[in-house]
Amino acid sequence: MLFNSIEFIFVFVPVVLAGFFLLARLSRAVALAWLTAASLFFYAWWNPWWLPLMLASMGWNFSIGRALGQAATALVRKRWLVLGIGVNLALLIHYKYSGFIGDNALALLGQAREPSVNELPLGISFFTFTQIAFLVDVYQRKAADFNVVRYGLFVTYFPHLIAGPILHHREMMPQFERAEIFRFDAALLAAGSTIFVLG
Repeated sequence: MLFNSIEFIFVFVPVVLAGFFLLARLSRAVALAWLTAASLFFYAWWNPWWLPLMLASMGWNFSIGRALGQAATALVRKRWLVLGIGVNLALLIHYKYSGFIGDNALALLGQAREPSVNELPLGISFFTFTQIAFLVDVYQRKAADFNVVRYGLFVTYFPHLIAGPILHHREMMPQFERAEIFRFDAALLAAGSTIFVLG
């Protein structure tokens, strides 16, 4: 779903905003869960087959982040960090560069063929590097939020999911702790709509 598509502008955004503000009257946690679910739906819209990969990546990094946060010594924390980053980079290399590496290896062996063209998981670089940044922040004791819904929102939040930028947990998540974002404000909606149209 493109940001300039009719589906995004006239269906997805109004439904997400209405749901967010209505649910926020009941509970902020429920409103954040709604945003997380909407972001996962947004991601799956393009190709639902890649959603399990993203969820597995999130589960892995959330678990490694918790292990990092609970590690008793600097050495154990460093080992968890290296393992977490290593798996993330292996995932990225597999999906983005395995065809390139395989094609070049065959070419070196004199078995040239048509270059491989594989469909890449949408936004894999953004959600992978965002999670690596989270692990580094936890390692440096700059992040310690291990709520699964909030973590899911941090990784999948649809405005940055497929186009970036790569965010740090400490930059994004404190914004979701501010009470005023859970209340509808026509002036803020007008300002945001203006920025969206200009963009």
